[in-house]
Amino acid sequence: MSGSATGLCASLEPRYSAGTGMKIAVKDIKATPRRLAYTEDVAELNRRLARGVQDFQLPHGVDVDVEYYRAGLDLFFNGSVHGDVAGTCGRCLEEYPFRVDRTFAVVLTPRAAAITEGGELDEEEIARTTYEGEEVDLTPLVSEEVLLALPTRPLCTETCRGLCPSCGTNLNTGACACPARPGTLHALVGGLVSSRPK
Repeated sequence: MSGSATGLCASLEPRYSAGTGMKIAVKDIKATPRRLAYTEDVAELNRRLARGVQDFQLPHGVDVDVEYYRAGLDLFFNGSVHGDVAGTCGRCLEEYPFRVDRTFAVVLTPRAAAITEGGELDEEEIARTTYEGEEVDLTPLVSEEVLLALPTRPLCTETCRGLCPSCGTNLNTGACACPARPGTLHALVGGLVSSRPK
């Protein structure tokens, strides 16, 4: 292998697979930033998503790139999450693929310090912004970032026409044979079209 190829290979960061979650020992987090690239398993995240309205599932792991360092006792994590998602459209109920790409910056404070400061943080907020013990588990942080990256209303396209309320036909694939019912959007649009001057 040539010298330039060897140098290029040495500069590339290896991507690890975190089947059971990625944990970093607190003692290994130094003031000098270090980078980590890995693929986070999504089995637990998919279980969480399935307990809700079931609009999203992740078919593959989430790629995580993170830089971490410390300043005193505070731990800093800056990075990004990337992954493919299978969504179910809220209008036509068809499955559609899309990508999530989100950057994040998180500061974790020792739990003991956060509690003694006596702020107005609830238990959930304390869990998201603090650490305790000898290691930091990145899985909850990654899961939270993926959830924040998901759209609040799953739509295959902004112009999705949805389903016919009478027969359930996907109106994106063509019109149905149902008569227009008075007072429905279907009837209003039909009335506008038929009343246009020719």
